Amino acid sequence: MAQRFGFTVAARDGAARTGVISTPRGEIRTPAFMPVGTAATVKAMLPDSVRATGADILLGNTYHLMLRPTAERIARLGGLHRFMNWERPILTDSGGFQVMSLASLRKLTEEGVRFSSHIDGSKHMLSPERSMEIQKLLGSDIVMCFDECPALPADEATVAKSMRMSMRWAQRSRDAFGDRPGHALFGIMQGGVTRELRAESAEALRAIGFDGYAVGGLAVGEGQEAMFSVLDYAPGMLPEDKPRYLMGVGKPDDIVGAVERGIDMMDCVLPSRSGRTGQAWTRRGQVNIKNQRHQDDPRPLDEACTCPACRSYSRAYLHHVFKAQEIIASMLLTWHNLHYYQELMQGLREAVAAGRLAGFVAEFHALRGQGDIEPL
Repeated sequence: MAQRFGFTVAARDGAARTGVISTPRGEIRTPAFMPVGTAATVKAMLPDSVRATGADILLGNTYHLMLRPTAERIARLGGLHRFMNWERPILTDSGGFQVMSLASLRKLTEEGVRFSSHIDGSKHMLSPERSMEIQKLLGSDIVMCFDECPALPADEATVAKSMRMSMRWAQRSRDAFGDRPGHALFGIMQGGVTRELRAESAEALRAIGFDGYAVGGLAVGEGQEAMFSVLDYAPGMLPEDKPRYLMGVGKPDDIVGAVERGIDMMDCVLPSRSGRTGQAWTRRGQVNIKNQRHQDDPRPLDEACTCPACRSYSRAYLHHVFKAQEIIASMLLTWHNLHYYQELMQGLREAVAAGRLAGFVAEFHALRGQGDIEPL
């Protein structure tokens, strides 16, 4: 029988914890940041390069892959891991968020969502059962329930109606997923910023029973203060012995705040998207390499960073290749950003294990408060 999915908490510091998620394809150190490989690739990166930054797991996107090249084609070619040359764990989202945010001519019913592709206008139906089928065809190690994610702000009645349908869809997802040793199914808590709705959602998910639990419906326009206010209580409503995943987050200070509040897993397109738009994340904050101040600067993006961009290239060079629209600019800046994010996660894991998270967080904010290094 295949090794089953498991989660072990090794240490705690306040609400924060560090541990390991075990899968047949390898261990995932938590808290973990998952780079996003939307269309079976982390943009501007080779899989070995992503692994070299310290990533234990990648995220793939059900919506995008079902449209192109299709889950059926990927299955015929040996599954998503072989297709994209990544043999470690992969989590796939359910497609629900992208259907709401990208697709056109949507028709939402209890059955699911009928929509037109944003690529070519072709007609599709995505339901809990179809989402589970697609993710099985892909061979995902961690599968997400199909849910609806309304944009915030929204009135409480709208959020409540959406959440309750998502809970019915969660049961259908559980039924359709079945028993798949070595693969995990995560439920997704909804409820907006209303504590009572979050509690109702958590109770429904616990009654169904999942291998892990996500806090969904955040980072959708409510702002960091509101997000943190929900995270002050929401993770504690979910089972202690299962991983807790905050979907679609985020900026470095979002990540630090989420870990402080008990989150174990996160994902976001920000490191790679920022790399392609000339933005670099560093210990002292964000650097816009497009700025003229960098054109004669021989120093690295971050003097303490060991990524290839900082080890071998100057700000002046990065400024030049970005302005010249050379592909290497996206490659180097994305590598740097992913390296920084994984270095941040390693620092958080070590701080929790040593019981010094408060000091780590204080130093993180103090250093960022100093701003970027002064120009020459």
